[in-house]
Amino acid sequence: MSIKSYINIEELSQAAAKSFIQLAHQAIVERGRFLVSLSGGGTPMKLFERLANERLDWTRVHFFWGDERCVPMDDPGNTYGQTKKILFEKIGTTNIHRIQSELEPAQAAQAYAQTLSGFADAPFDFPRFDLVLLGMGDDGHTASLFPGSPIEVDKPTIAVTAHYQDRPANRVSLTPLVFNQAREIWFLVAGAGKAETLRNVIKGDQNLELYPAQRIQPVNGNLVWMIDEAAGKFL
Repeated sequence: MSIKSYINIEELSQAAAKSFIQLAHQAIVERGRFLVSLSGGGTPMKLFERLANERLDWTRVHFFWGDERCVPMDDPGNTYGQTKKILFEKIGTTNIHRIQSELEPAQAAQAYAQTLSGFADAPFDFPRFDLVLLGMGDDGHTASLFPGSPIEVDKPTIAVTAHYQDRPANRVSLTPLVFNQAREIWFLVAGAGKAETLRNVIKGDQNLELYPAQRIQPVNGNLVWMIDEAAGKFL
């Protein structure tokens, strides 16, 4: 695990975009394609804005999602819809494998597991992602893995239908089973409101039920925390 600290979200996003392009070039040279799992929320959108202006053979990049809300694509809470406006419309439609958010969560989770299986890396029935982008909420959640959610999950996708605190349900999420096989995992974390939780997740005792972000531990890959100074003030 490594921690990279930046002055603010702008500097973080600039560095992340540069590293994204380098990683993508490397994967395309070595394996002919770049498989990336995107995250939602405000922090990665700054990265996507920068990527929209970068040069890359986007036809060899395959976009997936770590989680999604089961709402219409034009809903402000739909991550695909947000990313489409900021990134995909700028680089041209390419290999986009969205979660079918118009379906019920159980159906959408099952359908997405089928999508993942089309890119499976044996012996798994899902791909080994070249890069997974994740965020962390001020409650320690990541993707749609919330405090109090089941820890031992043996499926690549889950439907999230229970309410955790004030978080609305009806979501689909990939699971640590998939995330932890990735070659590279980046947490993008910004803002003072996350500083105490970030310290507990990185420096505190292990509590997988309370801090789902601690469930992300790559088996044979790199874990990188990209944080701004405000989020890292207690580290």
